[in-house]
Amino acid sequence: MVDSKTIAQTMEQTMEQAVQQAVQQAVRQAVQQANKQAMAQTMDSESEITLGLLNAVEENDKMTQRSMAMELGIALGLANAYLKRCVKKGYIKVRQIPRNRYAYYLTPKGFAAKSRLTAEYLSQSFKFFRLARAECEDLFALATERGWKTIALFGVSDLGEIATLCAREYSLTLAGFIDAEAEADYYAGLRVYRDLSDMNDMGGVDAVIITDLRNPQESFAAACDALPPERVLTLGFMKISRQPPRMER
Repeated sequence: MVDSKTIAQTMEQTMEQAVQQAVQQAVRQAVQQANKQAMAQTMDSESEITLGLLNAVEENDKMTQRSMAMELGIALGLANAYLKRCVKKGYIKVRQIPRNRYAYYLTPKGFAAKSRLTAEYLSQSFKFFRLARAECEDLFALATERGWKTIALFGVSDLGEIATLCAREYSLTLAGFIDAEAEADYYAGLRVYRDLSDMNDMGGVDAVIITDLRNPQESFAAACDALPPERVLTLGFMKISRQPPRMER
């Protein structure tokens, strides 16, 4: 006859196995999702580099691989790899010219690819602009409704520039940008401050909008250290978590 202690031990072992299996499944799913996201980012990057290369060849058929790399801002080896890929796909033809140099020119297939990639790039850019403009307008309307007159933009970026355009339609003041890593002192016609506390000399701000596209979650946390969270406004498409992370017990 099996005693109660043995039954308890068996049940405990079964529960431990179930927990381990659940954890392993969750880890596998997380890894798969991360791989998908990394692949999507890589594909976007590949398209952008390919488009840049095709544009560069069209503008100057006698440019060297080194100048291609410098213009695209990538390593020489990477430029060489993309060039070979474009040649293999039939986008670019290579012709040797005197003094052991080469000339590159686009084929009809290359022109078609450039046109397609340009259209895709513009489509993505316009979608981003429309979405960003709509959400910025919603936040400025919310700030106006709550009587917040002075707003700061947290993060120098294209999103921040779109926000400056939207703000012109509302009776409020943009105090400037906050960005500790910004190289310039002005952006989109506004002064760039390194820290939110630097704005205290001008009377402070009523609220901030997170416009940082590099590390939006970190910028949100930094802004919440200086202002009440309800005065730190975020755009929905950026998927910034407004809840503090749960601490392990």
